[in-house]
Amino acid sequence: MSTFRLQLPTDPRWVNIVEKNISEILTDHAWCEQKAASNAITLITINSEFPDMVTDMLALAKEELEHFDMVHEFIKKRGYKLGRERKDDYVGELAQYMKKSNTGSRVSGLVERLLFSAMIEARSCERFKVLSENIQDEELAVFYRELMESEAGHYTTFITYARKYGTGIDVEKRWREWLDFEASVIAKYGKSESIHG
Repeated sequence: MSTFRLQLPTDPRWVNIVEKNISEILTDHAWCEQKAASNAITLITINSEFPDMVTDMLALAKEELEHFDMVHEFIKKRGYKLGRERKDDYVGELAQYMKKSNTGSRVSGLVERLLFSAMIEARSCERFKVLSENIQDEELAVFYRELMESEAGHYTTFITYARKYGTGIDVEKRWREWLDFEASVIAKYGKSESIHG
């Protein structure tokens, strides 16, 4: 996933932890998809003046809800139950960074939200790739490979709009700062059966 320029790759041994509790990773994943849909809707709510972005965020929100549905169907098929929503500490740390970095202008706020979203999609996609390549369960390997391809498109959507509407902001420099920060955060994770854990 070099296209994302993530600085710290996931240790494949994380999959060994995941395999001990498949129902937990699936529940966590389902809620990740729900939160991603909510995030796209929030972007629409606070930036409704950009019709092209509204259109693409609506499509993205629908796709994330479709993924939520797919994961939920998978959970039911395996005889598991969708557990309660999980707190995502990794995303929480990125959200704090986004809030601290917002200089207060609407443009800055939009760019930060888009880069925050792109960062989560990039790491999720990388985790799906690690799962698809290392998990023993062939059905899950195929499932995560297909989702990985879709999520990569979401990352591109967020980055593209940050560049398009980030007037007066050095978006490339800012993205490098996000990548540096994310590397310091993800170093603490990789020890639990959750998508970002």
